[in-house]
Amino acid sequence: MSSGPRLVLLGKQGAGKGTQAARLAEHFDIAHLATGDMLRAAAAAGIAVGLEAQRYMDAGELVPDEIVFGVVEENVTGNELTDGFVLDGFPRTESQAVELERVLDGRPLDVVVNLDVSTESVLDRIAGRRVCESCGATYHVKLPPKEDWSCDVCGGKVVQRSDDTEEAVMRRLELYDQETVPIIDFYRRLGKLEVVDGEGDGDDVFKRLVITIERHQA
Repeated sequence: MSSGPRLVLLGKQGAGKGTQAARLAEHFDIAHLATGDMLRAAAAAGIAVGLEAQRYMDAGELVPDEIVFGVVEENVTGNELTDGFVLDGFPRTESQAVELERVLDGRPLDVVVNLDVSTESVLDRIAGRRVCESCGATYHVKLPPKEDWSCDVCGGKVVQRSDDTEEAVMRRLELYDQETVPIIDFYRRLGKLEVVDGEGDGDDVFKRLVITIERHQA
């Protein structure tokens, strides 16, 4: 049986990477490795590296490479990478991309997809995002839960994450332009980069992603 694709999903914060990565993981039956979730889980567990990462995320700053890669590598080594995976939220700097290539030596990425979404769209998506404190279900101020910001899934309290304020989002977007955009050129030089329109209906975006990925499996 052939293995699933090995993917990296790039794009601005709020471009829909998390949602689409989860759908791709289910569609291709591969692991979904979400850096933000891994960092927040480490923080919630009281692990020192996770708590340190949380301080950067709350301020809208990029978490230093050594902290991110320590958490990512710990999780990655627990997965059978030959079975395929989609990395969401990593790498975010060129040095992280170079380190990932080293770790994946002999099991290279099939494709790196950049979800192209405007700054205006991501500001609306993130600043309006609300998340259940208990189960992590996601809502938006335009599509709230049915009952007074209590989660429809588990009844937990639905809140705005501390790193989802407009000020923190704008800072992250500035850092994205400064430090993350260069990795697009890095993967373009490797011949692995694809750009997919991330605007519009989520189902349409998903279809575009699947077509692009399958083309690299052919």
